[in-house]
Amino acid sequence: MKIKKDDTIIVITGKDKGKTGKVLRAFPRDSKVIVDGVNIKKRHERSRRQDGKGKIVETSYPIHVSNVKKTK
Repeated sequence: MKIKKDDTIIVITGKDKGKTGKVLRAFPRDSKVIVDGVNIKKRHERSRRQDGKGKIVETSYPIHVSNVKKTK
């Protein structure tokens, strides 16, 4: 895998095609990377306290290396 942490990449396929971002984490065993601002999903989080409120958290999920290209 030639893409490493802190590389700037561009997404070449999928719903986020054309977006650019910085690699936050790389998973060479799975051939996936987490890119800042790409493949964002919303996740509902339960309240930690009895009287507290839950919230919706947006997080970046891994994307396959074959769907990204390193920019120069």
